[in-house]
Amino acid sequence: MVVDEIHRSAPIVLASNRGPVSYRLGEDGSLTAGRGGGGLVSGLSAIGPEAGAVWVCAALGEGDRVAARRAGRRLDAADTGGQPVRMLDVPAETFAAAYNGIANSVLWFAHHMLWQTPLEPSFDAEFRAQWAAYEAYNAAFAEAVAEEAAEGGCVLVQDYHLTLVPGMLRVLRPDLRIGHFSHTPWAPPDYYRLLPDDIAEQVLRGVLGGDRAGFLTHRWADAFAACCAATLGAEVVRAADGSAEAVRFEGRTTRLGVHGLGADADFLRERSRRADVDAWRARLREQVGPGRRTIVRVDRTELSKNIVRGLRAFRRLLEERPQWRGRVVHVAFAYPSRQDLAVYRDYMAEVGRTAQEINAAFGTEDWQPVALHLDDDFPRSLAAYRLADVALVNPIRDGMNLVAKEVPVVSDDGCALVLSREAGAAAELGEDALLVNPYDVEATARALHEALSMDPAERERRTKRLAAAATALPPARWFVDQLAALQES
Repeated sequence: MVVDEIHRSAPIVLASNRGPVSYRLGEDGSLTAGRGGGGLVSGLSAIGPEAGAVWVCAALGEGDRVAARRAGRRLDAADTGGQPVRMLDVPAETFAAAYNGIANSVLWFAHHMLWQTPLEPSFDAEFRAQWAAYEAYNAAFAEAVAEEAAEGGCVLVQDYHLTLVPGMLRVLRPDLRIGHFSHTPWAPPDYYRLLPDDIAEQVLRGVLGGDRAGFLTHRWADAFAACCAATLGAEVVRAADGSAEAVRFEGRTTRLGVHGLGADADFLRERSRRADVDAWRARLREQVGPGRRTIVRVDRTELSKNIVRGLRAFRRLLEERPQWRGRVVHVAFAYPSRQDLAVYRDYMAEVGRTAQEINAAFGTEDWQPVALHLDDDFPRSLAAYRLADVALVNPIRDGMNLVAKEVPVVSDDGCALVLSREAGAAAELGEDALLVNPYDVEATARALHEALSMDPAERERRTKRLAAAATALPPARWFVDQLAALQES
């Protein structure tokens, strides 16, 4: 590819699968734009429009593809809040194979250690065809970023969807400062090497094409470095405390950075006090019943979130501690996720069955132990945060987990946090949470009892400390810190 120098104008380029805007296509061909949210949107806004940053993202659905075709190089600024956005019209079949076939069904499974290894994975001809699509998808991003970035500019590539982009971009534009950030855990070497040898190497080489590789915790950074040593024979440079700080490979050094994403305290506190949230809080309290305690969880129905074992732990609490029957309700929000994949549809059905079995076994005329909600509603989630006596966050593995950080920030009366030790958030919140092995249903049930029994004053003290730790690195600073570190590397 020959890069068109006329396009090189952006001193900062952000590349991510999902962008700050999405489009819905009407029956009459009209397009309706919806603004995106999340840490990346907040972070990019923090650097200001004068920075000249450009966001490169993918068209995720047909509405997005139509918008990308009509827009040409850049989307209409009126749809993006003034943010320059280039949306890539990747062919639908290529996107599906790269996104569902590889990113969500291979890389996500590897890093979250989700495979049932007697049967999976099985890397066959279909996998190789999907991998070719993943390569093409990453190449489309690399070429677009190469066209957008100014001479000597900084590029921040996001997540497991785009692991090959830094290496591809290094070939196209060796002048750039390139960073990659992983929002997931990183698999330990023995598990990572379930991937085909050439693919395992290709992913690592892709990330090492950057000047920096960022992670949410030191644990994930160390795991990445260990994979580089075991798979590539790379040299790991260590800090005085033994943590990995850089990887040297084939004459290049890629520095490792750790940036733990925090909750946006100002936004959460303001949004959680609006009238719609107040109304939902009143409705949830009525559903729970007066005087009853609440155990709250809010998750996407994602395999790694471990919702079924959480429900089973609640069942064991009721079996082993009958004093809680009629006195506590498990308010469980399990929002649909990746329902185009059969394994996710099956998991969501199992969540529903498990909740129904608990209600059938223990429910009475005036008490349903589990209040399960399967539709996404952000104001209702915030209302549940405020109402929670106990928050249950028990993922199998999680890069960070913002729910664990958000609940203490908006809690009305203090909330005990039962937290998986396998969540990245445990590194920051572990001292004041009740940490559990996510596979141990019995231990999780005991932790729920301890949380429900916690002295209110102790619960309030812990909540304050949890909220302070949870908001130490808000999204805006998280992004700016990464950018500054990349510019200095």
